[in-house]
Order: sequence, then C-alpha cells, then structure tokens
Amino acid sequence: MTADSHQITLVGGGQFPCRGDERVLTAMERRGADHISIGCRGGGCGVCRVRVVEGKYRTGKMSAAKVSAADLRQGYALACRLYPLDNLLIEVS
Repeated sequence: MTADSHQITLVGGGQFPCRGDERVLTAMERRGADHISIGCRGGGCGVCRVRVVEGKYRTGKMSAAKVSAADLRQGYALACRLYPLDNLLIEVS
C-alpha cells in the first residue's frame, strides 16, 4: 500500500488497497475481485450498491432512485461513486 492508499475490507472476507482518488469499484476490478456486480459505472444503475460499515469516505453523484437520502445516512453508496478517505469496512448489498 502506498501512503495515499487505504485498505478496503469486505464483510465476509477479502481486502484490497484503494487510493483516495480512486473509486472503490475500480480498485476492486483491478484486484480481480468478483464480490460485486458491475453495471454502468456511472452511478445510475445501482448494481454496485454497498454499505460502508466503518470508515470515512466521500461519494460522487449517484441516482437518488438507487441511493436515497435515508440510505446515505445508513452508509449505503454505489461503489462506482465511492472514494475512501480512510480504511473502510464495506458490505456488498
């Protein structure tokens, strides 16, 4: 892991590094992780939905139909629009 990388841990097993300027989905793909479905990669289809259990993060624009304001408060996000600010523990929906 580099200094600007964060460790992403999956509930149920698996870990991979992810840079702070990199989408979690991209890091998962690069590492060959097949724990998640991949769709549009644009925040619209919702198939890469995850829940952040622990850690700080930011998100890019996502479809409100796929991740509502209430979902956001509970830690849900789309991995294609999820950027780590810290080490994360995530659960694939």
